[in-house]
This record gives sequence, structure tokens and C-alpha cells, in this order.
Amino acid sequence: MPSIVSARSFLLLLGCTTALADSAFAQSVTPSATSSQTAAASADAQTDDEASAARSSFGHTDDQHGTTTTETSRTGEDAVTVNAHLERARAALQPSTGATVYNFSRQAIETNPGGDNAPLNALLLQAPGVAQDSYGQIHVRGDHNEVQFRLDGVALPEGMSVFGQTLMTRFAHSMSLTTGALPSEYGFLQAGVIDITTKNGYSDAGGDVSIYGGARDYFFPSVQFGGHHGKWDWFATGDFVHNRVGIENTTPSFNALHDLTNQYHFLGHGRYTVDENTRISFTAGVSNAEYQLPNNPGQQRQFANPSFAGSDLSQQLYGNGDSSSLNEHQKEITDFGILSLQKDMGKLSFQTSAVMRYSSLRYSPDPLGDLVYNGIAQRAARSVFSTGTQSDATWQAAKDHTVRFGYQIYVERNVSKSDSTVYPQTGEDADGGAVYSDNPLTIHDGTGRTGWMYGLYAQDEWRPLKNLTVNYGLRFDGVDEYTHAKQVSPRLNIVYKPWHGGTFHAGYSRYFTPPPFELVGGTSLNKFANTSAAPGTFLNSNVKAERDHYFDAGFSQTILPGWHASFDAYVKLAKNMIDEGQFGSPVILSAFNYRRGQVHGYEFATDYTRGAFSVYGNFSWSRAIGKDITTAQWNFDPDDLAYTSKRWIHLDHDQRWTASAGGSYSFFHRTGHPLRLSATMVYGSGLRADGATPNGASVPQYATFNLSLVQSFKDLFHVPFLKRTQLRLDVTNLFDRTYLLRDGSGIGVGAPQYGLRRTILTGIDQRF
Repeated sequence: MPSIVSARSFLLLLGCTTALADSAFAQSVTPSATSSQTAAASADAQTDDEASAARSSFGHTDDQHGTTTTETSRTGEDAVTVNAHLERARAALQPSTGATVYNFSRQAIETNPGGDNAPLNALLLQAPGVAQDSYGQIHVRGDHNEVQFRLDGVALPEGMSVFGQTLMTRFAHSMSLTTGALPSEYGFLQAGVIDITTKNGYSDAGGDVSIYGGARDYFFPSVQFGGHHGKWDWFATGDFVHNRVGIENTTPSFNALHDLTNQYHFLGHGRYTVDENTRISFTAGVSNAEYQLPNNPGQQRQFANPSFAGSDLSQQLYGNGDSSSLNEHQKEITDFGILSLQKDMGKLSFQTSAVMRYSSLRYSPDPLGDLVYNGIAQRAARSVFSTGTQSDATWQAAKDHTVRFGYQIYVERNVSKSDSTVYPQTGEDADGGAVYSDNPLTIHDGTGRTGWMYGLYAQDEWRPLKNLTVNYGLRFDGVDEYTHAKQVSPRLNIVYKPWHGGTFHAGYSRYFTPPPFELVGGTSLNKFANTSAAPGTFLNSNVKAERDHYFDAGFSQTILPGWHASFDAYVKLAKNMIDEGQFGSPVILSAFNYRRGQVHGYEFATDYTRGAFSVYGNFSWSRAIGKDITTAQWNFDPDDLAYTSKRWIHLDHDQRWTASAGGSYSFFHRTGHPLRLSATMVYGSGLRADGATPNGASVPQYATFNLSLVQSFKDLFHVPFLKRTQLRLDVTNLFDRTYLLRDGSGIGVGAPQYGLRRTILTGIDQRF
């Protein structure tokens, strides 16, 4: 029902808003510091100094067209040529001058083990500076989840998703990750911007049916279809996921206890090309996922104390409250929709969009087990409904000046409800310890708030010299939700190409990051006073907006044809640094602030491509620290609050060394039955854990290897209706390495999580 209500509300909003608005990896992962024309450009408009030397994880391309599709290769069709022109115009709205961009082409996505079936985070881990965490989370350059997702250049408001990927790899025709000192059109979430160019009826015409599965009850059927007729083109894809690896295992065992998941995802995309310079598009998606929470055997009951050890309730719980047989569930739903109008008028072009996203999360506890182990069994639900508009425009003001301006405005409604069963405190024992009643009570808590946030920007891309580009601008952001703040943020980026194949870039960006509205609750703490769920402190200051000074500089060079390398360094100085943690049994992240924060690091990457062979490697070093937790204090141990108030500590997601590598080779690539072998590697020195001090240690280092073997047949069944047939074999964690992502300790860490053990999956894919 929430999905239907959301859809109706969205259609009404779209009407109002529109009226008011009037080759593998770069083949692969291609990082660069580019100018806007490089991102957008047609060949006759692009000059050498606008394209930087770049590196990639399996290959390289000198044009950094994250949005380039195969449409341009079909110039015999007028509609195809028109859409290629509009794709370039849309890409020109989002320059990446001075930033670092990692491009994932369609070939790169297919070459990665798992291909379209692989989770989105598994693909992103192949980019430098991306660290792996539990629940499918990634950390870009030492930040916690401050990652912005865009579909065809339009930012999606944040949602509630914790475990899975709302946006599937299958949705993407190509994709890019932009990080570093971002130009002024990027606001709110700025650690990394993931822009997915969705599949469409031109570049992905035809149908595709796939069945994929194997170990641990893995069953993953999917279907997609795209086409075009006249001025219309369309694309739709859907899949269903069933397996027993929904959430990371809490033990090192091969199979987790109680870890079943069922999910389905859908993306639909339709476009109408009014004329050669005007296009209207609509994109809608649905994600629905249910998870069992894995059990952790052998846990100590926190409330099995002598005060009620002989009670009837205790006898009942001892028979049903074993930690290996708990029954906890979580459900996550996300619906989103985007309606866009794109117009190119020569020197002026723009895209304006209306966007909606509804996201909800519901946690169902084990009513007896959660009470025994945690002193609280909480049925919790959160939802956020976001709607707004985004517009971006480019004006060629003069030969050497390209002016860009635009805005984003979002209105959001956040609702949080919980019903908590707790033990009431009846007194204290001789040692001062709390004594609780045998009879639990239920506490209801519910809050809701409507707020909004907005951002305006303007910038000028100036080319004073042929080999020098300067992009400078201002951004004004504000938030009026649980916190009220605003900021003017200057941005400056410089790209200099001193010689052929070499590019220097440097930038400074002032950042303003509102706290995640959906992760900030208004819990009534006084209701839990004198109960088994009473916090250690009743301080609960509102989470504040983060304000940063961000510096970035780097160099990339083409060493030999097909061989590229680059180096990048960055520093972030933060005030009110936002972090997130899991506190309690519901796997719902909660936000809080460190009064001060520092993040700095460097990245190196290189790649080589020759014919059907490609190889790449990258590594990064990072250090992320914070001092003095000043908001949402009730979630923390008072001793940790006291320690951090005067001392710097590592952030829980700080990982000192991160690396990835991979390669591929296609046998028989000149025939109709190529055989592709590819492999990837991910290394992590370990996220933080408690030691002598909070977050003072780290879990052991690890390295995992993945392997993929794909056999394609041009016409296997000799049926005209059927086209390419593809058989695949994928092995995750090839050497069955047992490794920890989290050990259950550390500030904001709820439970231990182990990485996936060796998993063998096979599939068949049929094009038609």
C-alpha cells in the first residue's frame, strides 16, 4: 500500500512541478581529472588539453565519456543520432574539472565477476579508495556512507536501505564514481558521486532472459527488454533474488544461521524525443527486500540474573531464548521516480527534473530472545518520503567561458515508530546494581517531522590558455529539518596539461553536508528511565550539519601506449563530522557528530591494455580520526564519551590500506564463440575494533580473489529469433579465506560480521 500511495502522490507532484518548470574496464574503471567538455564532448569540440591522461582497472580510453553509448555507431538512423547528441548535451551539464572520475563502461560491468548479477558495491570496490564494510556498505576516502547516487545526472534523495542495494548493477548501461574536490554543482553528499547511466531502448535494444544461481540456495532469475519506435524508446528490467547470504555471517562457519533473504527489483525507463533538441524521460524503480538476521550462538544473557532466576518467566525464556535460535527479521522497501525535461538551445542547454523517493524499514524482534539478551525487544519502523526538483543549465557565454548554474530543492517527511518491551526497575541490590521486575512492560514511542533542504550554485569554466582550465564557483546550501543551518561554499579547480599524455589537477572545495534526515530520530528518552533499556546518559543533542575544507591534488600520465598511471592526494578538515553507527538490535543506522574530524590519504593506480588482454592494480592509504562526540550522546557508553571529549580516536570505518586488482583475457575473440577469463582481488588492512582505547585496534588484514569464466555463442540454437547465448561460472572468495569485516567491538558497531566464504555460482543468459 505505501508504494501505491507514493505513486499517486508522485504523479500529482509531477504535474505541478512540470507546469512550474516550463574496452574490459573503459573499457573499464577510468579515473581522470577532466573538464566538462571532456565529459560531454563530441570529437570535433574536444581539444587535447580538455582530456587528461587516465588510468583504469582493465583498460583505458582517452575520451572520458562516462555517458557515451553505442548509439553513435548507428548513424544510419536519425533517431539514434539525435539521442547521441542529447546524451552529449546532458553530460555537458556535469563537469568534473579537477575532480577524480572512475568510469565503468558496459564492457567493464560485464567483465567483472558476476557481471550484472554482482552487487553494485562489489563493482565499486574495484575503484581506488573504496573500502568494504558490512551490510553492503562502502566507504569512499574515509567517509561514512556520504555517497550520492544519481540516475542520468539526477540525484536521488537518501533512503533507509541498510543491507542491500536498492539500485542494482543490472540497471546500468555505464556508471562513474566522482570523488575529490568536487565542482559546485555537487552538493549535500560529497564523499563520492555515483552516476548511473541507465540502460535505454537504443543502446540496450532487444530482450534478455537470465537464470543465475548455485550455492546456498542462490536463485536469481532476471529479464530485461528495450526498444524504440518513432520518437519513443523504452527499457525495463526486473529480477528476483533468493539466497541464504542476505547479511554477513556472524560466525566464521561456512553457512550462517537464519540468513534467508527474498528480494525483487524493477526499473522502467521511457523517453520521448520531441525534436532534435528536446527530450522528455521518465524513470521509475521499486526495491522490496526481506531479511532474516543471522544468529550468533553462545551469547551471554544480559538479564538472566538472580533477581528473577527462579521466576516462571525465566523458566520460559531459558527454554526459548537460546541465541542460536532467535527469529529476527527486517524488511526494506524503496520506490523512486524521476520525470525530466531536457532542452538544447545552442549556447544554452538545461535539464529540469521532478524526483520522488519513498523508503521504509521495519524490524521485527524475537519477542523473548531480544528481551533476555538486550533488555529490550523493540518492534521498530521508520520511513521517509522525499520529493523535490533539480535543474542544471549550461551557457556558452564566450569562447573561453562556459557558465553553469542550477538548484536542488527537496521536501521530506520522516516518521519513526517503535513498540518496546522492557523490564521495569524495582530497586537496587546491596552492590548498587539494578533489580528488575519479572513482568515486562511495553513502551510506545513515535515521532514525525517535515523538513526541507536546498542548494543553489553557479560556476564558470575558464580557459585562459590552451592547456589550462580553471573552474571556479559558489554554492549556497541550507537545511531546515532537525537542525537549521546554511552555508556559502566556494569551489576552485585547476587542470593543467604541461605535455602530451600528462595532466596535473588541484582543487579546493568548501563542503556543507546536512545530517541524514532518515537516520535522525526524536526518541523520548525519559520514557525509558528506570527500565532495562535506560541509556547511560540522557544527553541527546540534535545532529548538526557537517562543514568541511577539502583539498585535493594529483597527476596522471600515459607512460606508453596502453599503459597509464596516476597519483592523487587529499586532505579533509571537518567541523561537526558526521558518522553513523548501529546501536541496539534493530539494524538501523543512527547519525551523530564528532566536534572535529580529519581525513587524509593518497591513491595510486596503474593499468595496461593490449588487444584482448588487460590488467590493472591500485592501492590507497587513508587515515580518518575524530574528536569529541557532541550529539546523540545517549547511544554511547559514558566512558567512551569522556575519552573522546579530549582525545582523537580512529573512526570505526577507518582502514589504513585498501587495494584492488584484476585482469582479463578473451580467447577466440575473433570468432563467434569467445571465451573470457577474468579475475579480481580486494585487499583490506582491516576496519577498526576496540583495543586499549575506543577504536584503538583493527581486525586482521585480508585478501580475497574472485574468478569468472564466460563462454559466449553467437548462434548456439540456430534459431533466428535467438541471438547471443552466454554461459558463466563465477567463484567468489576463490581460496575460501575466512576473514572478519567487523568483530562486534568499536564505537557504533553492533555485531561481528565475517566476509562471504567460497561461493560457486553458474548461469545462462539468452539474448533475443
